Amino acid sequence: MPHNVKIPDYVIERIMAKRGKLEVFDEFEAAKTAFLVIDMQNFYVAEVDTAISIVPNINRIAAVGREKGVPVIWVIMRCAEEEGAPSQWKLYHDYFFTSAKAQNHLSKLSPGNAGYELYPDLDVQDGDRIVTKKRFSPFIIGASDLHGILQGLGVENLVVAGTATNMCSESTARDAMMLDYKVVMVEDANAARYDDDHLAGLTSFYQSFGDVRTTDDVIAMLT
Repeated sequence: MPHNVKIPDYVIERIMAKRGKLEVFDEFEAAKTAFLVIDMQNFYVAEVDTAISIVPNINRIAAVGREKGVPVIWVIMRCAEEEGAPSQWKLYHDYFFTSAKAQNHLSKLSPGNAGYELYPDLDVQDGDRIVTKKRFSPFIIGASDLHGILQGLGVENLVVAGTATNMCSESTARDAMMLDYKVVMVEDANAARYDDDHLAGLTSFYQSFGDVRTTDDVIAMLT
């Protein structure tokens, strides 16, 4: 089921006091915008109701984006070159999991395992791009080639959806803003396992890094 939460009033008050308006960006020129969908792989989505619930909204934004010439880029986690190969993020797997959970994460997020594949209900088209990353954020140096791809496309604006809201989605959106992209996180097209985590990611981002908008709002602001 989707998250049944709203941005707290005190967060809205802080945003208004800081910048005088709720939304920084009124519209995005489609020709300079990309839609990033973060980590919607079977491992993260298949047994998580909140993540499954955002699939229709991701597909809606992707469809409208394609019509307007917005590149749709599926960004996915790749922990090893192939299943059974060494971790590409040894510190994370050595220190932040039990040994069993580390092996599960490493194995299922490596090519050759079904967990690595994009969730099947996602509307992935031949003209879309798939970019692999080896850190929470694809913008960390050496994590992926996403920044170079976006620069080559002339992209200045990013719409970010996916999972988990407070981890890879938020990390991606924050780092993008600090590289001078204008960024919107989609409130009802991002998901975390728990409502508190989802809300934490959105409110943290909203106060200093960019806008939080609904799917309908994002579609309306693509000009």
